[in-house]
Amino acid sequence: MYRLGRPSLHPHQEYSSSMYMACPFSVDKDLLCARSAKIAALLKENPPEKLAFLLRDIPADPETFELVARFCHGYELIFSTENVIPLISLAYYLEMNESHSDNNLLDKALAFFEDRVLPSWNETIKALRSASSTIQQVTHSDLVDACLESLVYKALADPRLLGEPIKISTCNENSEDEEVYKPNARRKLFSPDWKSEDLTTLSLQLYDPLMHAMNQHGVQPEYVAASLYQYVKKWANSGENESIYKRGVIEAVERLLPAEKGILPCKLLFEMLRFAIFLECSNDCRSGFEIRIGKQLDQAEVKDLLIPSQGYSKEIQYDIECVRRVLKHFYANYCSADVSGIISVAELIEEFLMEVASDIDLRIDTFVSLAEMSVAASLGTHRNSDGIYRAINIYLDKHRYLTELEREEVCRVLDCQKMSPEACEHAAKNERLPVRFVVQVLFVAQLQLRDTITKEVQVFDDKLRREVAEDEENEVKMGFDEDEVRVEMEKMSIKVMELERECCTMREEIEHGCTHKKSKGGKASVWREMKRKLGCASSTHDCNCQVKRKKKY
Repeated sequence: MYRLGRPSLHPHQEYSSSMYMACPFSVDKDLLCARSAKIAALLKENPPEKLAFLLRDIPADPETFELVARFCHGYELIFSTENVIPLISLAYYLEMNESHSDNNLLDKALAFFEDRVLPSWNETIKALRSASSTIQQVTHSDLVDACLESLVYKALADPRLLGEPIKISTCNENSEDEEVYKPNARRKLFSPDWKSEDLTTLSLQLYDPLMHAMNQHGVQPEYVAASLYQYVKKWANSGENESIYKRGVIEAVERLLPAEKGILPCKLLFEMLRFAIFLECSNDCRSGFEIRIGKQLDQAEVKDLLIPSQGYSKEIQYDIECVRRVLKHFYANYCSADVSGIISVAELIEEFLMEVASDIDLRIDTFVSLAEMSVAASLGTHRNSDGIYRAINIYLDKHRYLTELEREEVCRVLDCQKMSPEACEHAAKNERLPVRFVVQVLFVAQLQLRDTITKEVQVFDDKLRREVAEDEENEVKMGFDEDEVRVEMEKMSIKVMELERECCTMREEIEHGCTHKKSKGGKASVWREMKRKLGCASSTHDCNCQVKRKKKY
């Protein structure tokens, strides 16, 4: 157990006159001199009339001085957890110690403090809380150090005194996630009604050094993090405190939060980051939360990323740059073997892109930058580009004033070859897309169709070969099989002709649309340019190509 020494306050330390009231000098001067060495020394050099002026900054409230006055008159003094630290401070200030009197107040108060306060978690916190009025004086003494060390030792023995680690439970589908606290069986061993005092009731000036000591002595980080979050929730979210005090709370909590990954859910880290942004905390504070979030970004949800943009010159609805920095921290810390985490973040960024795409103030370069970020998040995975396409479709729908060139710039980040057939079919009929992009989609769709037909023919050919081999091995008659093969070949030929006819119809529609646009704007047909690049200079030659292609099939 920590052994308390005498307070180490400097005898001539100044006290703030705004914190303490002047001493009521109704006590007999001789009685005061008999108990207090300081008053005795002052009266030797000054007349009694100046005593009130000399002790105008006495560190006590009227209630504490009343107790000292009763002690000087010989009454039995009743110590309590709430009055012991103020009494120690006043007794030390007045030098009511053993060197001046055997029956002195300082020794009695210190004995009560050591025997009744320090051994108890609750009494120690109550004593610290009651000392808030004299905190400027006792901070420099051994009193606070003794209290803090006592609390640290008790937390090492039972970390649940700080509060249970915060977990996000996976509830049923109809209920939202909520914080879960496990029951504390060890607390019930003390008494049926025993309840630990909450550290969040302490002022920041006491709570900060206490949690710093907890970290230094190795108290389990998940319990420290739980206490820190509860402290933020109590003080930073309260409307009674000034912004400057709330800012100090957020910055202190970020500095004290252990660096281990996963000690707080990502949702709560985002909550504290919003506090830090709103209260205009330091860059180090905000960056610290962003780094912690980046380490576990795969646990986040889209609503967590929707951080409102702050400032008077707000151009966009959400803080895009903050999300960009968090994603950068994720890639700087992720493990390449964690493929599931990469996929989760890729899906998260796509959903975020679709959310912000409806912001009417979102500029093209910002949207394209986000889309590129989403594409980068999907690298190394076998995911298609349908999510990017949906975000582009939303953006073009909310920004219909864009020119053809601007729409082409928006679609620049989309890889048509990674779009699903359903997305290609939708894009081919989407009037909001630029014509050049629609042509690319049709070309990719035709290639996909060709590959599909080729694969089906190969599958059918392999099936036919296996059936022929099985029939030859089992000496089965081929008459019926030849008829079946002939029917299947005819069906395949009809299917190929129908698909070719559909492609030809789609090309005619695109060519007609481009020709109509040329008559209005004087621009060359995109489809004719495409045919020239493919080697089909005229429509006749194009038809001949189709005939040859049919014969080949």
